Amino acid sequence: MSYIPISEKDRKEMLERIGVGSIEELFCCIPENIRLKELLNLPGPLSEPEVLQYFQEKGEKNLYGQYLSFLGGGAYDHFIPAVVDYLSSRGEFVTPYTPYQPEVSQGTLQVIFEFQTLICQLTGLDIANASLYDGATGAAEAVLMASRVKGGRRLLVASNLNPEYRQVIYTYTRNLDLEVVEIPYDRSGRIDRAGLEAALNSQTSVLLCQSPNYFGVVEDLKSLGEIAHAHQAMLAVVISEPLSLGLLEAPGKLGADIVTGEAQSFGLPLSFGGPYLGFMACRKEFVRQMPGRIAGQTVDAEGRRGFVLTLSTREQHIRREKATSNICTNQAHCALRATIYLETLGRQGLKKLAWINLQKAAYALEKLTSIPGVKRKFTGPVFNEFVLEFPAEWETISRKLEERGILGGLSLGKFYPGLDNCALITVTEKHSREKIDHFARVLEEVLR
Repeated sequence: MSYIPISEKDRKEMLERIGVGSIEELFCCIPENIRLKELLNLPGPLSEPEVLQYFQEKGEKNLYGQYLSFLGGGAYDHFIPAVVDYLSSRGEFVTPYTPYQPEVSQGTLQVIFEFQTLICQLTGLDIANASLYDGATGAAEAVLMASRVKGGRRLLVASNLNPEYRQVIYTYTRNLDLEVVEIPYDRSGRIDRAGLEAALNSQTSVLLCQSPNYFGVVEDLKSLGEIAHAHQAMLAVVISEPLSLGLLEAPGKLGADIVTGEAQSFGLPLSFGGPYLGFMACRKEFVRQMPGRIAGQTVDAEGRRGFVLTLSTREQHIRREKATSNICTNQAHCALRATIYLETLGRQGLKKLAWINLQKAAYALEKLTSIPGVKRKFTGPVFNEFVLEFPAEWETISRKLEERGILGGLSLGKFYPGLDNCALITVTEKHSREKIDHFARVLEEVLR
């Protein structure tokens, strides 16, 4: 259906109905210094063919496919089987809205239920919700949930958590009576134990960490859980590369009380930043404090299996002061893609793919550190990402690599003062031996 803007007559009637005389009066609450005073820099009215041609020309300027990329840090370039695109684009899945009426939403509800089941299996916890916006908001929701459960106002957040996730946490908590304390990392790239012990006190609700963390290092979750629980605090774990769970022990089995993260690796393309797919799971005793909603399995009056929305603690459904979150939707279509992806691979397929990622990253790490002047920054075990230290500032090296068609890694100096000579390198199943060898040859030439 074509978009038809409202007429001047419509606009006048709407203003009269709400009791204001002009658009300027309607927006008088917006400070003058932040109002846009000129028209947007957009082309004039175009016909449909002209609009299509305009976006096609813009799309041709996207150069990502012309680069060999080793970027990661929370956004991962994995192969997506064709079946994911095919099944998720069927009309039955694309069109349904929120499944408020279970009798006509059984397909959507079943997909959500299966997604929840898969997340529980991966995380080793009892309950999962129907998804969240993304990994960053999932991390923020996790610390807020823990503060509701424990009642303390002190939140410990690992400094090797994704810096953008940390920024979202600060945004969520800045107007609440909560204290966010960052825990430093040590030479291994893991959470510094002495710093953690010093930061824990009776007001601590949670320790939030990431594993593999932003440096690609796998944390010792079992010992972190023991330390947190000894101080009556919860352990919340963020997983931004969930493919790692194909090999690593489920965090719930290592003591995590809440596991949240980003499921983009499961069948979602990079798409220049979204939409992405947040997930969250927890122990069943905390389910009443979980944000979002949960789909459950039941039987109808005739004993047939069916699915319903079991729990919905968002502000749209219950009294605002009792809501656990203001999240008013979930990423159901992204969750559908993740469900199709995981069920296509299966348990053994996921494990094999994770193993391939691990082996390719190990090969790349060995190959790159054999270059004079390049060394490994942290000593902790890694999955498919690792940090390298270079003999010069990484931004300078990165520009030279980019001129040669390579996006060599994510600069860490922007987020971590003192790591200006360091970069986060990511390797997935899409990086062949030839591509890794090519990267190493060009990097060695650039460093000469």
